[in-house]
Amino acid sequence: MSNIFAVANQKGGVGKTTTCVNLAASLVASKRRVLLIDLDPQGNATMGSGIDKSELQLSSYDVLASELPPNKAIVPTSSGYDLMPANGDLSAAEVELLEMDGREARLRRALRYLDGGHDYIVVDCPPSLNMLTVNALCAAHGVLIPMQCEYYALEGLSALVDTITQIQRAANPELRIEGILRTMYDPRNSLTNDVSEQLSEYFGERLYRTCIPRNVRLAEAPSFGVPALEYDRHSKGAIAYLALAGEMTRRHAANPSTTNSGPGQGRPVAEAV
Repeated sequence: MSNIFAVANQKGGVGKTTTCVNLAASLVASKRRVLLIDLDPQGNATMGSGIDKSELQLSSYDVLASELPPNKAIVPTSSGYDLMPANGDLSAAEVELLEMDGREARLRRALRYLDGGHDYIVVDCPPSLNMLTVNALCAAHGVLIPMQCEYYALEGLSALVDTITQIQRAANPELRIEGILRTMYDPRNSLTNDVSEQLSEYFGERLYRTCIPRNVRLAEAPSFGVPALEYDRHSKGAIAYLALAGEMTRRHAANPSTTNSGPGQGRPVAEAV
């Protein structure tokens, strides 16, 4: 059975797509079979995987809006993972889904048609808590939350945790926080260290030990349509995502049925800030 997780944060610019593309490539490097689903109408994960979004015949839009079998829309990438691509057509799905029955579970139903040929399915969510993100959360076993260690990021995290809790109670009791990933990390910054301590206190083992540093190679790789691992495998960014993939797979190997009683423990995130 595939382990499905959504990479989500309604705050833009925190490294969601960078994480999706580079984690997918790193999991492949560790001999896992991976499907990356682009659910962002901007199609950045598609372009960053070397697929031209302007030339797509079928995409995640068709899977959500027309119930196209997902294998029809999946394409291989040069980095070894499979991709369900996206482009601007997906913006229409946000509106169309509002008029459909069972709109929040369209992706979950679609993924049941896959034959279990992937160890991991990674879903790149748009930077908002819209119906596309809700579909990803209803389909996922876990949520990976990339975030910068700054005050406003913590405020946004509180809203996302509330949404996860609501979906867990109403539609997807299996949903849990897969992990909190610190991105664009600079340990020389005192605020970064303060926020890291608060995250560690609140989320405990859900906070990944791996931190993704600010790295020029990570920023450059998407313009070449490849993950950092393929662009410069010796860069700090590529090495960090390999470490993240290793940490993730070790967690799952140690406890494949890990679940939380809820997203986070104790007091609300807003109080922990």
